[in-house]
Amino acid sequence: MKLLIFGAGAIGTYIGGSLAANGNLVFYFDRKEMVSRIRQTGIKIHKADNTTISLDKPNISSDLADLLKAENFDCAIFAVKSFDTESLIHQVIEYQSQIPPIVCLQNGVENEITLKKLLPSVEIIAGSVTTAIGKTSDNEIVVEKLRGIGIENKGSLSKRFVNEMNRSGLKAKLFNNANDMKWSKMVTNLTSNAMSAILGMTPAEILDNNQLYSLEIEQLREALRVMQAFHFNIVDLPGTPVRLFCWVVKYLPPSISKKILVPFIAKGRGAKMPSFYIDLESGRGKSEVEFLNGAVVRFGEKSKVSTPVNLFLTDTLIALTEGRIERSEYLHQPEKVIDHFVNYGLIKK
Repeated sequence: MKLLIFGAGAIGTYIGGSLAANGNLVFYFDRKEMVSRIRQTGIKIHKADNTTISLDKPNISSDLADLLKAENFDCAIFAVKSFDTESLIHQVIEYQSQIPPIVCLQNGVENEITLKKLLPSVEIIAGSVTTAIGKTSDNEIVVEKLRGIGIENKGSLSKRFVNEMNRSGLKAKLFNNANDMKWSKMVTNLTSNAMSAILGMTPAEILDNNQLYSLEIEQLREALRVMQAFHFNIVDLPGTPVRLFCWVVKYLPPSISKKILVPFIAKGRGAKMPSFYIDLESGRGKSEVEFLNGAVVRFGEKSKVSTPVNLFLTDTLIALTEGRIERSEYLHQPEKVIDHFVNYGLIKK
């Protein structure tokens, strides 16, 4: 297949590099500084089976017109952070008639909606990446936990793309309902992500605190109530037993669920700082919290489902990101978050 990948970050590099190493023709579109860096360093992916993919001269350009003129692509992949979606679309929009179907592999549940609204003539296929991917200090990609990728089943192209992914070791699976897939993935992204960023504490430290753990559970329950209001179903994702996880969250009291979930969550996060913390500390002034916890709040408002924990996490982390709250306000001070919700009546001191 001929593939155009928007974004040469961790996800785009991992997916594109894996496909290119298996004989697919892959081209990247990204910013000039990213193009310059990757042309110098190439792409290196350390796989879960301890083998390494090395692409010394990947095809990458910051000139979209030239890329579209030179190649007739089978499909494109959106692999940028959710906060960069609209700005990227505005670079793409004038070439809309030349853009192939787009597979959206971004976190959150609204990127596909935005893509369909702003690029109405382009077919949009939803996707969810459950494989855990990291970067080394010299920007090499590391597959930390191979789980797989979910792709919305929209016919022959989806099936062909999934086949190519599976030939390339990406463990892809088709899903008939995009909303079920994307919301199930988002629930897994919420766990000890925003709270970790706000407090500057590891997920393990947060989950060890009984009151913070209760807030984490309530955050997830709010999302599950919103899903129920919209009749979205919880589905298992590649390598991720989401249904069992959500059953424990929904039905067991925190005092019991903690014994079950903390070891499970610790395998995925533990002492590793999550993406929201990394984005906050980078100082780039952007956060995906608006597109995850914020989406729970927005959909909750539409369905009249109360979401106070997600609202607090969204508003507080956005304010920290934009510098409207000093970083020191909540840093290593869990009692401030706890007191807020004690006053709210959601937890007891």
